[in-house]
Amino acid sequence: MTVTATATRGAARGSTALHRFRPRRPSPYLVFGGLAWLVLTLASWRVPMCCDYGQHAAVVERLRESLLDPRHPLADLPGDGNPYFSPYAVAQGAFARLTGLNGIETVRLATPFNLAVLLTGLGRLVRALTDRPWAPVWALSAVTLLWGTERAWWSGFLNLISMTGHLGYPSAFALGATLWAWALTADRVRAADGGGARTVRFTGPSGLPGLAGYAALGLLYGLVLLTHPVTFVAAVLGAVAFAVALPRRRPAPALLARWALAAAVAAATATAWPYADVLALAGDTSLDVMHRQLYDRLPERFWLAVVLGLPALWVRARRAGRFRRDPLVLLFLLDCAVLAYGWFSGHWTYARLLGPALLPLQLALAVELAAPRPWPPARRALGVAAAAGAVTGLLTVHAGALVASDRFAQPPRWPSYDWAARHVGRGETLLSDGYFAPRLLPGYGVDLLAPPWPDPVLGEAERGRRLAATARYLDPGTGRAVREAIVRRYEVRWVLLTRWKKAPEEAVVVAWSRETGEVLARVGR
Repeated sequence: MTVTATATRGAARGSTALHRFRPRRPSPYLVFGGLAWLVLTLASWRVPMCCDYGQHAAVVERLRESLLDPRHPLADLPGDGNPYFSPYAVAQGAFARLTGLNGIETVRLATPFNLAVLLTGLGRLVRALTDRPWAPVWALSAVTLLWGTERAWWSGFLNLISMTGHLGYPSAFALGATLWAWALTADRVRAADGGGARTVRFTGPSGLPGLAGYAALGLLYGLVLLTHPVTFVAAVLGAVAFAVALPRRRPAPALLARWALAAAVAAATATAWPYADVLALAGDTSLDVMHRQLYDRLPERFWLAVVLGLPALWVRARRAGRFRRDPLVLLFLLDCAVLAYGWFSGHWTYARLLGPALLPLQLALAVELAAPRPWPPARRALGVAAAAGAVTGLLTVHAGALVASDRFAQPPRWPSYDWAARHVGRGETLLSDGYFAPRLLPGYGVDLLAPPWPDPVLGEAERGRRLAATARYLDPGTGRAVREAIVRRYEVRWVLLTRWKKAPEEAVVVAWSRETGEVLARVGR
C-alpha cells in the first residue's frame, strides 16, 4: 500500500490537528490602510486650527448648548433653517454634551472617525470593481499622491496635504459615505443582474436584493445630501454611472421599483429633516463667488492624475466596447459635464466636484496596475510612470504633510486665539475686520457682528450691511456717536483690532497678541 502525496500534504499535526486552525493573513489593504489611518490621524492633529475649522466647531458649540433649538453658529441670531445642522453635526453635538468636550475638541476627534469611513469606503469600492488584492493599496496611493505639482487645498479633496487640514470636516464624512454608497450600489446592480463574485448575499423572494437593502441605500444617500449637499451631486452621478454601466440585461419592472424606493427614501430623508430644508439650497448662489478660485490653475493642480489616469481609463473603455459600459469611464464623463456646466453657467460651486472627478482616473490606474504579472510593455511603462508621478507629487506637494521641515511646503499655520477666547464670553458679540480672528473665534462660542462666509440663512444683503457697519466703526473718520450707535444696535461687546488699527477712545484694551500684534478691547456695557 502506498501513501499518495496528496494525503501526506493534507495531514494535520499538533494543535492544528485538534482545532483545524488555519492562520489567516491580513489583506495588504488592511495593513497599509491601517498604517495610513494612524499616520494621517497624527499628521492631521499636528496642523493647527485653520480655515473653516472655526465654523464647524461653532456648529458643534451651538448644538452642545441646545440640541433641539440651537442658535445661529456665527451670529447672535436664531438658528432656524441653518443647513449646517445636519445629522452628522447633531451627532457631534450629542457626543460633545455626553463627554463634556467643546466644539474644537469634538471636531479634532472626528478626524480618526471620518478617516476610517473614508479608508474603508475606498477599499470597499475598489473591491466592488475588482478582486485583485493589491488594487485597494494602489488606489490609496493614487488618491493621496497623484494630483498635481501645485497644492490643491480644499475640503473634500483626498490628496495627502489637504486631508491633514480637513479630515475633521463634514465633507470628509460625506465623501466617505459616498464611497460606501457607490460600492453598495454596485453590489446591488450586480446581484440583480445575475450575481457574480463581488455581489451581496441578502436577497428577497424574487432573487433580487431585498427591499430593506434598497431602503437602507436610499437612507445613506439621503444622509450624504443632508451632511454636504455638494458632495451629494457627486454621489448621484456615481449612482447613475454604476446603475447604467454595470447591468448586462434590461432591468425588470420589479427592479426599477426597488430603485424608485431607494430614491424615494433619499428624498423623504432630506424632506423630513427638521433642522433645515436642504432642497431649498438648489437655487442658492451665495457660495458661487468663493468657489470661483477652484477653476484657476487646473493643469498645475491636477496634471499627474489626468496624464496617468487617462490611459488606464482609455484601456477600460476599449475593453468595455462602449464608454457607457464601464462605470468609471461613464462617471468621469458625467463629472466633466457638470464641471463644464459650472464654469460656463457661473455656478462655480460645482467646482467642488474636482476632487471626486479625479477618482475614476485614480481608481482605473490602480486596478490596471494590480493586474497579475507578467505585464505587457505598455503596462510596465505605465507602472514606471505612476511610480515616478507618486514620487514627484510627494516631493513637490505632499511631503510637508508628514515632515515638519522647511524643505517642503507645509500646511497653513494660522495663529492661535486662545488668548482672546479667555476673555470673550460665549454668546458675546465681537467686531473684527481681520482675516484669521473672524474665522477661528466662533469655534470658541463667540458671536460675530459680520460672518466672513456667505450665509444662506443670514442673506447676503444683511451680511453686507453688517460688513459695512464693521468698516464704518473702524474708519478713523467715524465719530464716537456713530460707533456707539453701531455697538447698541448689534449689542457688540468686544472689538478685535489688527496691528494697523487704532483703538477707539471709548474702548478698554484687555489683551494683545505677541504673535500677531492684534488687540482685544471691551466696548459697550
